Amino acid sequence: MANVVFVTHPERPDAVALAGRVGSWLREQGHEVRAGEGHAQALTPDAAAEHDIDLAVSFGGDGTMLRAVEQASPAGVPVLGVNLGQLGYLTEVEPAGLQAALERFLVGDYGVEERMTLQVALDCASSAEDAGDHRPPPTRSLLALNEMVVEKPVPPGHSIRLAASIADRPFITYAADGILVATPTGSTAYNLSARGPIVSPHLRALIVTPVSPHMLFDRPLILEPSETFRLELLSGGPAVLVVDGSCVEHLEPGDAVECRAGPHPARLVTFGRRDFHSILKAKFNLTDR
Repeated sequence: MANVVFVTHPERPDAVALAGRVGSWLREQGHEVRAGEGHAQALTPDAAAEHDIDLAVSFGGDGTMLRAVEQASPAGVPVLGVNLGQLGYLTEVEPAGLQAALERFLVGDYGVEERMTLQVALDCASSAEDAGDHRPPPTRSLLALNEMVVEKPVPPGHSIRLAASIADRPFITYAADGILVATPTGSTAYNLSARGPIVSPHLRALIVTPVSPHMLFDRPLILEPSETFRLELLSGGPAVLVVDGSCVEHLEPGDAVECRAGPHPARLVTFGRRDFHSILKAKFNLTDR
C-alpha cells in the first residue's frame, strides 16, 4: 500500500476535480490518500516525515509544483507534477496520462531526477521587539527550487542599492531594480526574463542576474554551489524578498539575504530521461533552420 499526498491548486476547478477522481481511484486500490484544501494545508515537512509519505502529486502548473517541492524536499519525498497550467517546465505528465503514470509508479517503474535547490537565509537588522510587530524574527531560512529575488516594491520607485559579498568577501555594490539568484532549474523562469543565461538543470551552480541595473557592470555571474552569495540592502527605500514567486518579506535598509546550495535536493518523478533541449525548443516554438 502506498501513502500518497495531493498538493492541489485551490483556485483551479479542473485541478480539484481531477484530484478528486484520482483520489477515489487510488483509495479503491487500497492506497492511502491525504489531500489538503490548498498549498499550505496539503503537505508540510513534518507531515511528510510523520506519515511516511511515498509520493506527492502536484495538481496545477509550475507554481503549484514549486510549493509541493518546497514542502516535500526536506523529507526526501518525490514529487510527480501534473500539468494543468501554461508552461509546465517542471511537470511530468498531462492529465490524460496521470492514471497510467501512477500505475507505473506503484509497481516501481519510474525514475527520480534530483535537482539542486537554493537555501535562502533572511537576516533582519532589527527584530520584531525592536521595530514593532510587523518585523519578522531576526533570522529565517527558506527553500527555493527556482530563485530568490530582492527587488524594489510595486509601485515602482527609485532603484535600490545592494552590497554583494561572495564567500564572505565584499564584491560590488549594485544599483538596480533588483538582484535575483537562480538555480539551474530556475534559469528558464524569472532569470530568463531578466536576460540571464539558460543553464542545464542537471548542473549545480548559483546564477546571479541583475534586474535592470543602473550601472556599467550588468553581467550575470555563475558561482560554484559551495560559494555563498549575500546581499545587504543599503538604501533606495524598502525592498521585497520574493522566493519562488511568493513575496516573503518586506526589507528595510540593513537587512540582508544570504543564498547557498540547499541541503535537500528536489526529487522529481520521471518516466524516462527528460530532454531539456527538446522541452526548451517546444516551449519557445523554436524551429530548425
